[in-house]
Amino acid sequence: MTDIPFVTRNVDRLMDWVARICTWISGLCLVTLVATFGWLVFGRYVLNSTPTWVEQLSLLMIVTITFLSSAVGVHEKSHLSVDIVPGLLPPELRRWVHVLIYATLFGFGLVMMVNAYGLVRFTWAQRIPLLDIPEGVRSIPMTVSGGLIMLFSVGNILRALTGPPEDDLPPVIEQDELLPDADALKKDLM
Repeated sequence: MTDIPFVTRNVDRLMDWVARICTWISGLCLVTLVATFGWLVFGRYVLNSTPTWVEQLSLLMIVTITFLSSAVGVHEKSHLSVDIVPGLLPPELRRWVHVLIYATLFGFGLVMMVNAYGLVRFTWAQRIPLLDIPEGVRSIPMTVSGGLIMLFSVGNILRALTGPPEDDLPPVIEQDELLPDADALKKDLM
């Protein structure tokens, strides 16, 4: 029989590793974006010769940064996160609401990956002006992001099913905790 928490721990490590790689790629694209815009400004105002390829490359970098970072956000539970409703539910129900949320995100990732792959195939024969690479390259980050969203959703579902019911959500806040005690306030003021 397989030790589920051990499997979950190993899957979490793998997902963390994949998310870290995506973050590094996004960071590298951001550095490239800033450097190319620096070259654009230098070329335009100092050399009086605007490098026209910068716009096309920057669009490719922005697409890569956006989609890879969105997938990492699903892994880190900071993107498309719906924590209000689960936070109000008892711990037994939170687990199943989380499974439903990540199953929905899995479906979204699947639709995104399939349609983006169709877009890659449809536009592969065209060329990106000034860069002379296939236009389909712009849709590859969207395809990869859809697959990563699916992968990270499976990891989050596994964590929700095998972890404690509270997982990483704070306990439900009672109304009395939100309002300060009037007697305590009087003591603090005196």
